[in-house]
Amino acid sequence: MAIDRWRPLSASLSRWEPFRDLGEIQHEMNRLFDGFFGRPAAATSEPMWVPLCDMYETKDDLTLTFELPGISEKEVNVSITGDVLTLKGERKWDKELKDESYHRLERAYGRFERSMPLPVPVQADKVKATYRNGLLEIKLPKAEEVKSKEIKINVA
Repeated sequence: MAIDRWRPLSASLSRWEPFRDLGEIQHEMNRLFDGFFGRPAAATSEPMWVPLCDMYETKDDLTLTFELPGISEKEVNVSITGDVLTLKGERKWDKELKDESYHRLERAYGRFERSMPLPVPVQADKVKATYRNGLLEIKLPKAEEVKSKEIKINVA
C-alpha cells in the first residue's frame, strides 16, 4: 500500500492572523501581572479591547489616528496628562438575541482604553480632534522648543 505524501493539506490549514487574539492576550498579561505584584484582579472585570492607532509627525504637528468604527463620538473621551495621551470609551452591543444563530462574532465590544506616550512635547491647550467615518484624528501642535527652525547662513 502506497502512502500519498503529496496530498494537499488545505483542509487542515487555516489563515494565520497574528493580531486576532491581541485583546485577550493583553487581558491575560494584565491579570498575570496583577496577581504577581499583589494587586487582586477584579472578579467582575471584563476584557477590554484596544483600538488601532497610527501616529506620525510633521514639522508642526504630531497626529494620531484611531480606528473606532461603530462608536459615537459621545462615547469617546480623550485626555492628556504630561506626555501621555489616553483614549477611553465603549462600543456597546445593541442587538437583542432572540432567534439568531451567529456563526461568527469577531468584532470586539465593551470598554476600551489606550494610552500612548507622546514622543515630543506638545501644546495640550491647542489640540484639535475630528471624528469622521469611524476614524478619530487628533492633531497635537508641537511645543515651540521642539519645532525645527531654519537658520540662514550669511557668507561674508
